[in-house]
Amino acid sequence: MESELTLHEGGCHCGKIKWRVKASTSVVAWSCNCTDCSMRGNVHFIVPSSNFELLDDSSDFITTYTFGTHTAKHTFCKVCGITSFYIPRSNPDGVAVTVKCVKSGTLDHVEVKSYDGQNWEMSHKKTGIASFSKE
Repeated sequence: MESELTLHEGGCHCGKIKWRVKASTSVVAWSCNCTDCSMRGNVHFIVPSSNFELLDDSSDFITTYTFGTHTAKHTFCKVCGITSFYIPRSNPDGVAVTVKCVKSGTLDHVEVKSYDGQNWEMSHKKTGIASFSKE
């Protein structure tokens, strides 16, 4: 049974990037060991892109890094460098939200699962991660 969606707010460290995301109060987050996520220590949960909204002039402060297949769009703040969200290779139709960038008070539970980004194709099939960006 899927729980009701809640409006969560968050953003980067300096506050130039702000967003809202509709998600459950209990989420499944992914800890990935790909070269990018492991260097950043990123743990993220995935939502359909329609559940994510950038606020105010946030887009003016976003820059994007891509590598490899260039499917993932690693966004970060031009001012403070924080990746508070990005478009993941596993879910190009969704948004990966960095758990630690969600303002406190709306996430009640975070279940962290492992994603083997060093063996990306196998992990993508095995984990079912693609379903997390579907409506």
